[in-house]
Amino acid sequence: MTYAELFYELKGKFMGADVSDIHEHLAFQFNIADEEAGGIFYVEVKEGNLYVEPYEYYDRDAMFTCAPDVLIKIADGDLDPVAAFTEQKLKVEGNIDKALRLKEIIEMKKSAMQSEKNVAKKAADKVVETVVKTVAKKAAEKESKKKK
Repeated sequence: MTYAELFYELKGKFMGADVSDIHEHLAFQFNIADEEAGGIFYVEVKEGNLYVEPYEYYDRDAMFTCAPDVLIKIADGDLDPVAAFTEQKLKVEGNIDKALRLKEIIEMKKSAMQSEKNVAKKAADKVVETVVKTVAKKAAEKESKKKK
């Protein structure tokens, strides 16, 4: 996997988090430690909006360094960032209080994804219900015509 492929995959994992309730400015730089996919990008929360860009962020609040697989697991919500730090899979520099807000952003994204899944499931259930009713109605009409 190249850096560009990894960046766009991670960007997709972060984007969509509803950060409108975060009123403080947060800026995180991620250093991906890997020979093939290594690189730097940042995640910024500014005025209730989320930005993910493939650049260094010099005025960052915190900097995270880890391997690509670790960052993917963190972004997916499969690995707690605090646990990754404790297990020495994630290196953190800077403002620890703000660094801990990363977990909040990831949880917001998971919540948004779960909401989307619930909406999609309800829509699918409604379609199935409509199809079943239509089939049942047509079968009843066909049966009614046979009796006549």
